[in-house]
Amino acid sequence: MNALLVYPKFPDTYWSFRYALSFQGKRAAQPPLGLMTVAALLPASWNKRLIDTNVERLRDSDLAWADVVLLSGMHVQQEHLISIVRRCRALSIRTVVGGPIASSIAATKLGADHVVIGEAETSSPISPATSKPAPLAPFTNPPSVPPWITPPCPISA
Repeated sequence: MNALLVYPKFPDTYWSFRYALSFQGKRAAQPPLGLMTVAALLPASWNKRLIDTNVERLRDSDLAWADVVLLSGMHVQQEHLISIVRRCRALSIRTVVGGPIASSIAATKLGADHVVIGEAETSSPISPATSKPAPLAPFTNPPSVPPWITPPCPISA
């Protein structure tokens, strides 16, 4: 299974720090730590790639490689996130959206196959028994918050 984890681009707003980043020799303000944690939750047997579209372009070849695309972002990133979801859906690639944006925008507007509100540790689109995509409701809101010690150390996909 090939999992592509995609972090959408920040528009030119306060959150992008576009003009300040060059002073510090950086290309992005913050790493996609949530997606890196999700990567650690996926089965070790899966192939994983992480693309932060703030520093690199999402290519057609990246999408052709993917069996599933997992996205996360903040409200300010909605325009680019939704465009990525539409691009994936046009190619019949399964999409899962989580993170802060999932609780701030209607699931129907996001347009993903699956929208996960809450913590990924308690709601996964993966069947632990088979390491294959599991049946997952289009909208998932886990009933509880995992214990603080549960989350794995983030990894770079």
